[in-house]
Amino acid sequence: MAKHVNHKIKEAVIFLAVIVVIFGLLASRMGMANMMNTIMRTAHDLLLNTVFYLMGITVLTGALSKLLAEFGVVNLLERLLRPLMKPLYNLPGVAALGGVMTFLSDNPAIIALSKDKNFSSYFKKYQLVSLTNFGTAFGMGFVVIISMIGYGQNFLSGALVGLAGALVGSIVSTRLMQRFTLKAYPEMKEPVMNQTEIEEEELFEEEKEQKQSLFLRTLNAMLDGGKTGVELGIAIIPGVLIITTLVLLITNSAPATGYDGGVGQGVPILPWLADKIHWVFEWLFGFNHMEFIAFPMTALGSVGAALGLVSSFAKEGILDGNAVAVCTAIGMCWSGYLSTHAAMLDSLGYRKLISKAILAHTFGGLAAGIFAHFLYMLVSLI
Repeated sequence: MAKHVNHKIKEAVIFLAVIVVIFGLLASRMGMANMMNTIMRTAHDLLLNTVFYLMGITVLTGALSKLLAEFGVVNLLERLLRPLMKPLYNLPGVAALGGVMTFLSDNPAIIALSKDKNFSSYFKKYQLVSLTNFGTAFGMGFVVIISMIGYGQNFLSGALVGLAGALVGSIVSTRLMQRFTLKAYPEMKEPVMNQTEIEEEELFEEEKEQKQSLFLRTLNAMLDGGKTGVELGIAIIPGVLIITTLVLLITNSAPATGYDGGVGQGVPILPWLADKIHWVFEWLFGFNHMEFIAFPMTALGSVGAALGLVSSFAKEGILDGNAVAVCTAIGMCWSGYLSTHAAMLDSLGYRKLISKAILAHTFGGLAAGIFAHFLYMLVSLI
């Protein structure tokens, strides 16, 4: 008993020491009052401008996914895409629907789908949790590609190469997540729903279809799916606010006028660490300017914030096709996974797998950027 108490005391002391060192360092640069104001204002801004935006996405995609399941589109996709999805991702063909929806919206759209029984019935448990990695690899993909093309017509090829890189990254991340999960929890090889549950669900849906008119089926599907989206939107609040705030706090820097406690300010610890190994980024990603390192570092927390950096690269005249390809690949594949993975897996009820999902997706994003760089070099020679 005494040994256990001593261990707890030691653990508490170490934890307090780490907290004091980290936040003491930040406060010494920013000022204690400015740091506290920045933390609170950033969290508030994320709640209003990010969480509610994501909740809007999850409500709409939840309604859409329920409609697609209600009228058999999910089943059709499963049949058509099974030959492609199985060898590449070891996922049922219906998972492609999640990739399309996250590409057009954002990461949490995949969770709105996975909450649907008609959708999840196709999966084994380890496959279902790997959807977090699969869906995140395409998050905001449409926005990222359009934004990159907008910086110059000659960047179209770079953006398309980046898309190919993101596809490679998604395969690496999804496969690694499945491997890590099965190694740690072999029992997750079981189906999400057993055959009896599937048959009961199908029987229930058939009886419902017979009793309800087409209008009622449509209306109920949209409302039920939207309700699931609201629940998901609430579930992701802690992860987005806490993790994204911390990431931005150690990624961003002070404005030109100095620290004033404003939104999104911080001490660029992550970029500073990355600059110490700049030769790695030059070789793996072909970055000619170390300013580009800020993009993947920022994309860890928010790809939207990372895209804001690209405009400054373009204004400085340092943006080139290779940077567009690599940033598109990494931006799509990572797309703020540090801030969403925890919330997404927590909402699925698999919080214990968060560290494995993050590790797998880290490798996936790196693979996406490396592949995009070397593919762009090859395309440039043609």
